[in-house]
Amino acid sequence: MCGWIAGLWSPGRVRLNCVKIALAQINPTVGDFAGNTQKILEFAARAGEQGCAVVVFPELVVCGYPPADLLEKREFVEQAAAAVREIAAWTLGAGRPAVLCGTVMPVDAPVGKQVRNVAVLLAGGKVSFVQQKMLLPFYDVFDEQRYFEPASRQMLTVVDGQPLAITICEDAWNDKAFWPRQMYAVDPVEELMRQWGTQPVELAGKQRIILNISASPFWLGKPEVREKMLAALAERHGAYVAMVNQVGGNDSLVFDGSSLVVQPDGKVVARGAAFAEDLVVFDTEAKDVAAVGAAEDEVALIWKALVMGTRDYVWKCGFKKALVGLSGGIDSALVAAIAVEALGSENVLGVGMPSEYSSLGSIEDARKLAKNLGIRFELLPIHDVFAQYQGVLKPLFEGTPFGLTEENLQSRIRGVLLMAISNKFGSLVLTTGNKSEMSTGYCTLYGDMVGALAVIGDVMKLKVYALSRYANREREVIPHATIEKAPSAELRPGQRDTDSLPPYEVLDPILEAYVERYWSAERISEEQGVDVALVRQVLQLVERSEYKRQQAAPVLKVTQKSFGMGRRFPIAVKVQV
Repeated sequence: MCGWIAGLWSPGRVRLNCVKIALAQINPTVGDFAGNTQKILEFAARAGEQGCAVVVFPELVVCGYPPADLLEKREFVEQAAAAVREIAAWTLGAGRPAVLCGTVMPVDAPVGKQVRNVAVLLAGGKVSFVQQKMLLPFYDVFDEQRYFEPASRQMLTVVDGQPLAITICEDAWNDKAFWPRQMYAVDPVEELMRQWGTQPVELAGKQRIILNISASPFWLGKPEVREKMLAALAERHGAYVAMVNQVGGNDSLVFDGSSLVVQPDGKVVARGAAFAEDLVVFDTEAKDVAAVGAAEDEVALIWKALVMGTRDYVWKCGFKKALVGLSGGIDSALVAAIAVEALGSENVLGVGMPSEYSSLGSIEDARKLAKNLGIRFELLPIHDVFAQYQGVLKPLFEGTPFGLTEENLQSRIRGVLLMAISNKFGSLVLTTGNKSEMSTGYCTLYGDMVGALAVIGDVMKLKVYALSRYANREREVIPHATIEKAPSAELRPGQRDTDSLPPYEVLDPILEAYVERYWSAERISEEQGVDVALVRQVLQLVERSEYKRQQAAPVLKVTQKSFGMGRRFPIAVKVQV
């Protein structure tokens, strides 16, 4: 059995009898030191049973990622240290593997930031090696420079005569041969590979192995980029590259796992599951490695991301149940379907709140959806409440036409009812607005925007249709009538979305180009063949709606540029589009 033999024999050197390594992609919870430690030990024990010498865990797995300003609390850092001691003590047992995991540690120096992001190698009851993260990302959703002191150097460590290059997430993302423009002046992997030639002859000739512990959030296209980058890294340095990635949802971020092992020729020889915990075992001396299949298509990945993100948000916030307002439209239907897969039908309540403008077809579609999903459905008509509101406001509104104010009033009545049910029964409200609506402001503050989580807030309308068809891949879940009918808010007679917005086939590509890639109106017009005046009208809607988005529920991120902490714009600003 491959395992622990003789304890520490010098700083940074652990004696093990083979190079069989496990990648443990687990789902930690930020601040749950007891739960995270228990999960680490459970997966480490499983790795030991399979004869592994080392089991590798994700970045900051001990405390959970991203911990944000919790890092500024002394007690938080002390709890992380206590958890590391507990994990290290576990490695004393006979036949137990060494553990490589990410954690936070205090900085010893009197100047600079107070904490550091590190990978610790635990064996023989001790911390045998510490690698500090060098490259600290400060873009999109990342703000690690706010908290961590960067490493000043990188060093190899040795396992049973086998040198290992240990890197932390971003440290492997600065390969000048892969990226057209480097984000940082130094490349930690290149620095580690240079050290290989300085090793004693008996070590320098060993197989090169690069281990990368990551907390790399998912967005559409990210797994493919990650795989190509790691393959290029393996080929360039003639090394095995093994990356273990966190899995699970933490607030807006969803981590896909999808851990990888790439051999020196760039071929992927092991792959972790997408959006599920997994233990991936590999041996650099193994022969006849089985071929590894390709990753899943993008619609399936988005579906899994939204399901996991919803489940973890609800559960990690201490809740079990969710509440969805069902209008009979496709957006609320998709959110309900995702919620049921995430939480179970017994934990989802659908509420229909028809007004005098709601069609009978929509009410029936909502009923049918609830039946298909097996969820409880309650009907709360708002006709009388709406009339009472109008009566109260009549002295002020006398002589003014029915318009947007009255439309929004219906939405806000529904929001109040949903929040009342949420407060009474402890169910989190899931908002149902999509990214097309949030981009253009085609949503109502304190109305359809109320709730705890914007499940599809990073999903454009056309992708909503694709996901709805995916939900129906095995049977009819979302009624066909819901998918086929023209989208409408049903807040006035005969209303259609196209009364206020261009068709989604035109709108969504404009929004993707502007919101996610920051293209100008002229470039969008030229490349998409759309009249520039129409493009500017759309972009003006986007700019005028920033105040709404900054009051919205957290959005599950599934694209490269989602609304939330990764896209930061002022509210009070004059922008030329």
